Amino acid sequence: MKKLIFVGILGLFVLGSCHNSTVTHTHNEHDHATEGHNHEAEGSDHSHEGECNGEHNHEAADGHNESAKAHSDEIILPKAKAEAAGVKVSVIEPAPFQQVIKTSGQVLAAQGDESVAVATVAGVVSFRGKVTEGMSVGSGTPLVTISSKNIADGDPVQRARIAYEVSKKEYERMKELVKNKIVSDKDFAQAEQSYENARLSYEALSKNHSAIGQSITAPIAGYVKSVLVKEGDYVTIGQPLVSVTQNRRLFLRAEVSEKYYPYLRTISSANFQTPYNNQVYELKALNGKLLSFGKAAGDNSFYVPVTFEFDNKGEVIPGSFVEVFLLSSTMENVLSLPRTALTEEQGIFFIYLQLDEE
Repeated sequence: MKKLIFVGILGLFVLGSCHNSTVTHTHNEHDHATEGHNHEAEGSDHSHEGECNGEHNHEAADGHNESAKAHSDEIILPKAKAEAAGVKVSVIEPAPFQQVIKTSGQVLAAQGDESVAVATVAGVVSFRGKVTEGMSVGSGTPLVTISSKNIADGDPVQRARIAYEVSKKEYERMKELVKNKIVSDKDFAQAEQSYENARLSYEALSKNHSAIGQSITAPIAGYVKSVLVKEGDYVTIGQPLVSVTQNRRLFLRAEVSEKYYPYLRTISSANFQTPYNNQVYELKALNGKLLSFGKAAGDNSFYVPVTFEFDNKGEVIPGSFVEVFLLSSTMENVLSLPRTALTEEQGIFFIYLQLDEE
């Protein structure tokens, strides 16, 4: 009986031991499974975190760098400071535009608007009153008197008068003789020719002659451009004395470098700036027009002349050197901006673009 009870207790003990071992194993498996799940989850979390943080940080850094690079030349200028500095903003829109060739040139008197009074006899110059550059004169106004007194050849007017009277008497005498065939027609023709030449010479010299000498008058009405002689100078026949200009029309002669020759055919007008008042004149406003452009460079020159004609409104001085801006034919829908908007730095030109109010 004792043996049976002992075996029964031992059996219960074994069964209890097996049960505990099974539960423990199952629990351990569960724990391991749970630990594996947690490890996977943890690994998943680490993977997600690495993916999100790495890619996000990389993209954010690239975006930040690109943004910083795109705005590296941006200038923050508050509105108050911009107004104080005189900064102005304007909108650029497509509009007609003309190509510009910058060069130099000279303003000249137009042909037919300028004339020169010349000496009709040889002698000593004396002015009739005050003859100064810029004074207004009328056609026929006395300017200079030329006296031939005390000249070795004598008074040319008196000599012309004597020659005229002698040739006239000879002509009238031979005119009666030729009717009776006493003189030949050839001799009579020579006498007539000598008489006509002497008459023309005397009439030309005696027209403006007076007791004090030969008077030289203004050939046209206008302004005295230049006085070419001084009081007491000795002059010869045909020597220029006084230049008179009407200043109604002027020439603008521009000297253009040969490298711009292909563009000269497109030139339609010009503007020019004078050195004495820095004012820019537009030929279009002065009824100007293009006359011609040279087909070759001048002697000992690398420049091709381009000539315009325009009205003088009394503000342009003939003979002055000016700065010329040649304008090409108009081009449509061109984006352009004023030169004052350009900024230069080490030979590079750039402009500022407004992104926002500041």
